[in-house]
Amino acid sequence: MNAASGTGYRIAEHARLDARNTFGVRASAPMLVEATEAAALTELFGYAMLRDPSTLVLGGGSNLLFAGDAPGAVLALDTRRIDLVEDHGTHAVVRADAGVVWHDFVLWTLGHGLTGLENLALIPGTVGAAPIQNIGAYGVEVREHVQAVEAFDRGTGGFIRLPADACAFAYRDSLFKHAPDRYVVTAVEFALPRAFQPRLGYAGIEDELRAMGVEGAPRAAQVAEAVIRIRRRKLPDPAVTGNAGSFFKNPIVPAAQAEALLAAHPGMPVFRGAGDDSRKLSAAWLIDQCGWKGHRDGDAGVSADHALVLVNHGHASGLQLLELARRIAASVQARFGVAIEPEPRIVGASW
Repeated sequence: MNAASGTGYRIAEHARLDARNTFGVRASAPMLVEATEAAALTELFGYAMLRDPSTLVLGGGSNLLFAGDAPGAVLALDTRRIDLVEDHGTHAVVRADAGVVWHDFVLWTLGHGLTGLENLALIPGTVGAAPIQNIGAYGVEVREHVQAVEAFDRGTGGFIRLPADACAFAYRDSLFKHAPDRYVVTAVEFALPRAFQPRLGYAGIEDELRAMGVEGAPRAAQVAEAVIRIRRRKLPDPAVTGNAGSFFKNPIVPAAQAEALLAAHPGMPVFRGAGDDSRKLSAAWLIDQCGWKGHRDGDAGVSADHALVLVNHGHASGLQLLELARRIAASVQARFGVAIEPEPRIVGASW
């Protein structure tokens, strides 16, 4: 593997990506570029290979599945700065570089007396990936606290700052997800309150707090600890068993369809959607009802603890995992008439 470097970046040719995706599947790229300074992107995207639309921007590798090798160059941002840029007393604005590990950032905010992200503790990945996917967990979505997203616009060759209302945030969706070949997220600004308003409505958090011996109103750090304990108990550790967390999004269906399904399946979890005319269904419940939890085809399987989690037991290929996911989705469609879609980006194949 040949390597080179310049101001604010490193380049390696014929790079292996096995350790750069949490599924741990074998994959490679003709060129891997690591940028240690966002300013270097102006020079880097002057290279013909990076101007190619096939260039993949890679964060922590926790929200993608390599069903084949990367078709072109791979760019990884290794920028790690966190700054408190505004302090208004009741709340503060924090700017974090895209390469900051998300969980480390959540702990940093809590350590500085800032709240709002505690329910998103232990989500794998980086800060830069958070707005792309509009990550969410335990009743909170990151868009609730994003003030602005800074990005490099590959179309114009310049840097832009997009306020939250220009990011087209939706459930597990954003402007950046729809235009992956245009924007490279370089930093995110968060507006975070100091006064803690706990969000405990999601099933399991209050029970976990009681198990921790927390009485009365919890502190933000205690809610984060409860979430960490639940996630560690329910989700396999990618360092031990390759996975990308929840593989399927919860489907959004018309309210009338949800009511018909609930009449046929009284135990089915149903949640309010974005409006009165839509409902969110539990993809985990649908998959579990189809008998997939704990299923295994060779080294490609479904977690025995959580039906949403596809796992690599050792040597599964990305294509094998993708084929399993397709079979799961087809069975849910056949039984319930509901389409489920993957959360991770699929590289090297289409859904």
